[in-house]
Amino acid sequence: MPIFSLPGRYGIGSFGKEAYRFADSLKEAGQSYWQILPLGPTSYGDSPYQSYSTFAGNPYFIDPDSFSEEILPRRIKAKYDFGKDEHRIDYGKLYEGRLELLYHAYQVENYCGLEKEYPDFEPFCRDNAFWLEDYALYMSLKEEHKGLPWYEWEKGIREHDEKALTPVRQKLGDRIRFHKWLQYKFYTQWGSLKKYANDLGIGFIGDLPIYVSYDSSDVWAAPELFRMDKERRPAWVAGVPPDGFSSTGQLWGNPVYDWDYHKKTGYSWWIKRIEHSFRLCDMLRLDHFRGFDEYYCVPFGDATAERGHWEKGPGMELFDAIRKKLGELPIIAEDLGLLTDGVRRLLKDTGFPGMKVLEFGMDPNEDSDYRLHNWIKNSVGYTGTHDNQTLKAWYKELSKEELSFMKDYMELKDRLMDEWNDRIIRAVLGSVSDTVVIPMGDWLGLGAEARINAPSTLGGNWSWRMDKKAFDRKLIKRMQGLTKLYSRLPGA
Repeated sequence: MPIFSLPGRYGIGSFGKEAYRFADSLKEAGQSYWQILPLGPTSYGDSPYQSYSTFAGNPYFIDPDSFSEEILPRRIKAKYDFGKDEHRIDYGKLYEGRLELLYHAYQVENYCGLEKEYPDFEPFCRDNAFWLEDYALYMSLKEEHKGLPWYEWEKGIREHDEKALTPVRQKLGDRIRFHKWLQYKFYTQWGSLKKYANDLGIGFIGDLPIYVSYDSSDVWAAPELFRMDKERRPAWVAGVPPDGFSSTGQLWGNPVYDWDYHKKTGYSWWIKRIEHSFRLCDMLRLDHFRGFDEYYCVPFGDATAERGHWEKGPGMELFDAIRKKLGELPIIAEDLGLLTDGVRRLLKDTGFPGMKVLEFGMDPNEDSDYRLHNWIKNSVGYTGTHDNQTLKAWYKELSKEELSFMKDYMELKDRLMDEWNDRIIRAVLGSVSDTVVIPMGDWLGLGAEARINAPSTLGGNWSWRMDKKAFDRKLIKRMQGLTKLYSRLPGA
């Protein structure tokens, strides 16, 4: 259940009362984990996997109702239109007004004296200076350049030349401070929500994208981390080859890492990144795990991912360095797709649980690892992920052959459609996987309108929001009953 999918006012889910209500409902329903998507500030395309920073938080999640009437009056909030459809996010309208609304609150608080009102603001800025200084400057410069990516800025600023940046910092001082304040508010509100959920016995499963966006403060400020040319353009970009999702592959466009550089520095940036991620969550899903064994490179400038090739990743050396510095960590490996022997060895050597997705296991011509009878204990089982259709939409799209196989495999032949949904959820709950995660759209029995993302498509993704009355007493009781039936209640 992504944060952005929560119900509530102001056009997008936030860290407001609906988040706390959702945590309360999870507790009543006997759940132990709330899995979310990455929390970073989203860029073009609205994907949480393409963020302006791998360390910063999304200011859209800051709850406007957390401010007092004196700081953010209702008449000010009423001025902004964040969209009329309470079930879909209008990112265009958020872009036009959300930061402007929050800037009003910042101006009032800054006038009153941030240091006096929030004595931990300056310590927060100091403790996070290793990423916050560059991020706040980057966002202020992006505003100054009307949203243009950093690689289209003037030469000195584009190259992060301190001589060029010194007068800019003075000129944009107020906006820089505003973006630091946004991050302070984000982390303060998230910390309060996380503590509340943790006190209820609910842990957060976070999500760490393997790559960072080309147009990000990370790449702008530290191009040495990536395989870039002398003009600060990527030599290669990331993606995956043609597969079942796309006949031309997926061209992500992110710069790939200079793993030789990371090795020389003892993987210090990655260690900081993982350590920072565990400030946000209790368990962490590593996106595109196979990229740590081998990663797919596409020539920069290509329109599709068809001409790419595989290169060797850091492998176990990276995870040994992380473990040596941070100890054993509760990590889930997103090991989906075509797995090589090298990926299987890396998964075994790390000891991380992999993912099992039921929707991937209904190919009648292949006895894959995703068939329920091939699942293992050290895994996390899913009906589907954020990249899949909801169950109800998925089995409507199956071919005649696939549908026939699924009916036979899941014993669904004479059941009504709603009973199919229930039967599949029961099958996942009854699997041998140590942990299982059921997407909220599947618990609710929703169709294609609740799909979160369709890979290789632009527009319409990352925008589903749950109806505010959907997580009702009936669903809470059903979830609690099934969780108890399959001995998955906390402490069972």
